[in-house]
Amino acid sequence: MNNRWFGIGALFAGLSVILGAFGAHGLKGVLSPGAMETWQTAVRYMMFHSTALLLASFAMAQFPELAPLKKACWAFSIGIVLFSGSLFLLALTGTRPLGAITPVGGLFQIAGWVFLALAALKHTPKEG
Repeated sequence: MNNRWFGIGALFAGLSVILGAFGAHGLKGVLSPGAMETWQTAVRYMMFHSTALLLASFAMAQFPELAPLKKACWAFSIGIVLFSGSLFLLALTGTRPLGAITPVGGLFQIAGWVFLALAALKHTPKEG
């Protein structure tokens, strides 16, 4: 595994657990039901893409020659910060213009999956 990317993915995953628990216990009754739904969406997508980042770091160790894997790690990380970060802020502040950042984060998350797919398609297994 790539230790740096694995560490970042593990930190994001741990942070998603902390933020999920904080939302469920600390923000219950504080945020509106819609804001709580936004918060939980941010947590869910943060965990999904943290897991993808961990997966990509393992793939980088196995196939270091596949450049799209590093791009996938960057894209997942940027996507987590922009997508989930903007949703957390939106839920807490209600500042609607923050919602304009969320789709950009989503595009980075999609790009991460595309880079992961490209790496898989570029890999040619060694025969025998």
